[in-house]
Amino acid sequence: MDDDGRRVAVLTTIRTVVTTGSTNADVIALARAGAEEGLWLRAEAQSSGRGRQGRDWASPPGNLYASTLVRLRPSDPPPATLALVAAVALDAAVRVWLDDRIPLKIKWPNDLLIGAAKLSGILLERADDAVVIGFGVNLAFHPDLPDRPTTSLAAHGAVVGAGDFLEALAEGFSRWLGKWRGEGLAPIRSRWMERAHAPGTALDVRLPDGSTQHGLFDRLDADGALILRLADGTTRVIHAADVFLL
Repeated sequence: MDDDGRRVAVLTTIRTVVTTGSTNADVIALARAGAEEGLWLRAEAQSSGRGRQGRDWASPPGNLYASTLVRLRPSDPPPATLALVAAVALDAAVRVWLDDRIPLKIKWPNDLLIGAAKLSGILLERADDAVVIGFGVNLAFHPDLPDRPTTSLAAHGAVVGAGDFLEALAEGFSRWLGKWRGEGLAPIRSRWMERAHAPGTALDVRLPDGSTQHGLFDRLDADGALILRLADGTTRVIHAADVFLL
């Protein structure tokens, strides 16, 4: 909405490069140079792709590596909740190609899993008044990681090119971003809960200080934080952690 309450369309612009270090790093630079909301940058390959907590993200050709930016406005919900917007938008894009019988779900805050295997990752980074959101999706293949199982769309019979996939993702992200701005977090939180692991799911939560907390998924709070139910019946609010399904 603009200052008069009228809906303002956000134009989507997709740029593609053959290779780069990191699409997130590139879009951060573009944001600081004045790039407008709605810009997407896709690379066919990355040499320095990264995930959450500084992890490397293997990025040879064949999968999706793309970033976009959101220009924050004073009336927006908390910026961190864009992680949930990104998750529900990516979930919707994947479902365009994935058979409905395949068990796709969101893991807090924004990973997509098929069964217990990771399909994608999303990285949010702040750049002044912008939030840059990077998407890595295993379309054609998946890496072999030592600490978690992974999968790809191709492994489940879904064949899609990165360009076509990004068009669907960009359209869905724009739509969910509009809901986030126009209606607040509630519809985003509701869709996230519909698509996520069920309440009562056992979780292993690895906190930034290196400690581990075990418990059951209870719900999201009003701001999108994870509510973990502990063995003694109490709950703990988790704002940042690596979460694993048990």
